[in-house]
Amino acid sequence: MKKILLISLSFLLFISGIYSNNLYIDKILTYHQEGSEVIFKCEDSIQVLVKVISPGIIKLWYTQNIFKQNHPSFAVINDSFEKNENLNILEQSDHFEIYTGELIIRIQKNPFQITFLDKYQKKLLADYQNKGYVKEADFQKTCKLLHPDEQFFGLGEKNGSLNRRGHIFKMWNSDKPCYDVNEDPLYKSIPFFMSNCGYGIFFDNTYKSEFDFGADTNEFFSFGSHGGEMIYYFIYGPSYKKIIERYTQLTGQPIMPPEWALGFAQSRGLYTNEKLTREVANEFRKRQIPCDIIYQDIGWTEYLQNFNWKKENYQNPRQMLSDLSAQGFKVIVSQDPVISNNNITQWKEADSLKFFAIDQRTGKTYNMPWPWGGNCGIVDFTNPAVADWWGNYQQKSIDDGVRGFWTDMGEPAWCNEEETDRLNIQHFLGNHAEIHNVYGLLWDKIVTEQFEQHNPNQRVFQMTRAGFSGLQRYTFGWSGDSGNGDNVLLGWNKLAAQIPLAQSAGLGLIPFWTTDISGYCGDINDREAMAELYIRWMQFGIFNPLSRAHHEGNNAVEPWSFGPLAEKICREAISLKYKLHPYIYTYAREAYDTGLPLIRAIFLEYPDDPVSSQLNDQFLFGKELLVAPVIEKNATQRKIYLPEGEWIDYNHPTNIFEGKQWISYPVTLETIPVFVKRGSIIPEMPVQQYIGEIKNIPVWFNIYPAPEGKITSFRLYEDDGETNNYKKDIYGTTSIQCLTQNKAFEISITSENRNGWKIIERNEGIKINMKNSPKNVMFNGKRIKSIKIKDLSNNWYQFSEKPIWSWDKTNQTLWIKFKRDDSPIKIIIIQ
Repeated sequence: MKKILLISLSFLLFISGIYSNNLYIDKILTYHQEGSEVIFKCEDSIQVLVKVISPGIIKLWYTQNIFKQNHPSFAVINDSFEKNENLNILEQSDHFEIYTGELIIRIQKNPFQITFLDKYQKKLLADYQNKGYVKEADFQKTCKLLHPDEQFFGLGEKNGSLNRRGHIFKMWNSDKPCYDVNEDPLYKSIPFFMSNCGYGIFFDNTYKSEFDFGADTNEFFSFGSHGGEMIYYFIYGPSYKKIIERYTQLTGQPIMPPEWALGFAQSRGLYTNEKLTREVANEFRKRQIPCDIIYQDIGWTEYLQNFNWKKENYQNPRQMLSDLSAQGFKVIVSQDPVISNNNITQWKEADSLKFFAIDQRTGKTYNMPWPWGGNCGIVDFTNPAVADWWGNYQQKSIDDGVRGFWTDMGEPAWCNEEETDRLNIQHFLGNHAEIHNVYGLLWDKIVTEQFEQHNPNQRVFQMTRAGFSGLQRYTFGWSGDSGNGDNVLLGWNKLAAQIPLAQSAGLGLIPFWTTDISGYCGDINDREAMAELYIRWMQFGIFNPLSRAHHEGNNAVEPWSFGPLAEKICREAISLKYKLHPYIYTYAREAYDTGLPLIRAIFLEYPDDPVSSQLNDQFLFGKELLVAPVIEKNATQRKIYLPEGEWIDYNHPTNIFEGKQWISYPVTLETIPVFVKRGSIIPEMPVQQYIGEIKNIPVWFNIYPAPEGKITSFRLYEDDGETNNYKKDIYGTTSIQCLTQNKAFEISITSENRNGWKIIERNEGIKINMKNSPKNVMFNGKRIKSIKIKDLSNNWYQFSEKPIWSWDKTNQTLWIKFKRDDSPIKIIIIQ
């Protein structure tokens, strides 16, 4: 019996050895250094390339046998953006050390094990045992040591809490209508994350990949893929902002949207005809609800995707677009990345030109099922020859007067993990397993580059659902088909889930983003019951940079469709967005410059506050405003955490709260809890019905003075709002500082005009929050006269040859109005 047990045990161990067949990295045999990179050759023909991209960015590439890429990175555009110098490498008996000025990279010889330390010898990231590189059948990964208190953030537009610790995530762009609040994967793949230990990782791999942040163990975390190259970039901060800045250097700056794109947008699944579009536009203007954009969903076009207007739905589309433009509306139309079999002429054309992805089993066009329009051919945007062909088609609608595109279904749709037949698709650049996650990115690249080729120096508008790292160079984003499809009234948790998702999108370099206000999914049968959820979604949505209301089918989600009270509350919310436009546009430029998002996770600005990483349901909008949307039904109180400092109630500026505490804030249906950090300046303007409606519109600076002896400052950014001249740094700025003194405020204003920018002639103003009426106001050394607050408010658009001021006793604010020029201004307010 004992002999039988021993034989059985031996057999099991033998079988286990056959099926585990895992390969781990072992000892270093030799190394070779050339310039800024070194290659370590290890046992089992494993090689590791370590390249110093900059003192804070290191590239790691693991391979067995030879270093080979099918094509250059789709995401990384700058693999060497500092002077290529020889490495400072030191060999010790048991390890090597590389010094970059910011980092120490320690590489153990046996087994190969890499550790990143800062220059003070603090450990940032280290391989776990000999598992820095592991091959398990068709899966490759790297395992890293977990710090006991380590937290992870990022991966782009992902569900769940901001802190990814203890969870597993996949990268496989997926069409997930009415997705659950913890569902993964979703539409976009952004394999970039950050750790509170001071580093970030970008895993440059397009295949299906997995990130396990210690779901089953507290010893290590891992990331890996089912194919492709094992290439990742270690990005040192140590601050989150610095990590994002360096990730932006690697993958490119986000383009700025046209200025009008930061206004409000209205959409609906059946905005697919001229009559309804005109009616909706007229209602917005009649009801005085600001709006800049009206979308047309995919049914606008005759066939997928020939860019011809559906004749039975549009009597005169060019005239319609012209008339809407005269009313201040811009029309955005949907694109799908396919050609329907029913679209016989264009399908034959694309097929004959070999512009479709093919079925590798037959060598013929892959016949793709599609949610509408019947079976389709998938346009192969990896084929360079497709670009001009597609660009000529899409330009037809631009020539008609369309202002941009909404690229939908670019996962491609119905290509989720379970649809394994899609793996038989062959693209020009590779098989579908490799191309799937970047298919939408390559489509968006063509859409933008072709738009710019046909419309030189014009700023593109393109909003996309599917994407990969680098999408920010071409497009903006929205979160797809949110909401409760079974019962739209139960969508409260879906609304709540959009808030951390929005913050995570921003951390993944998608700064220009929106949710579908109202949630896309579900039939709205009881509008009275839906009104509260719609209002709350709107109150969150107006703090989305792109702010689009949208819903499936013919479910109307215009503000007036939920009754007079909802209309009134939503008008006020949308008007607030337009009032804050100078502030929003300034932060749009900062996003372009640095990659920092407008919707900011609070830990970006308060990384040392342990509570900040737990705040999933509130965020910073820019740096100065804290927003805590109401996300509970019938709420009368909102629990809010305020970080360090003093916070002023934006709605009631006389209410001031100490920071580093939780508060219970009373709310009504009208309330959007917004707070301003003391020591802030918020530039604002009068409400317009659309951006640019009023030429040379006034701007005022709403000042919340810092404590005595401190300076409050802001730099307003302006450009032409339409062209790509911002990339040439053709713009103007207005810098304002307010020094708080004992019983006085000293305000200085200066202008800077870059590269030929001409100053805008307009009225400007100061609105300063202070307890008592001033005794005296001096403007450039001269005392100025006061007028009644009513008179000043009614005359914002009339130029005043001399500056004037007024005291608003009710709101405890001092207003100063003056005509702008580019000479320095100094204002002294004596209390």
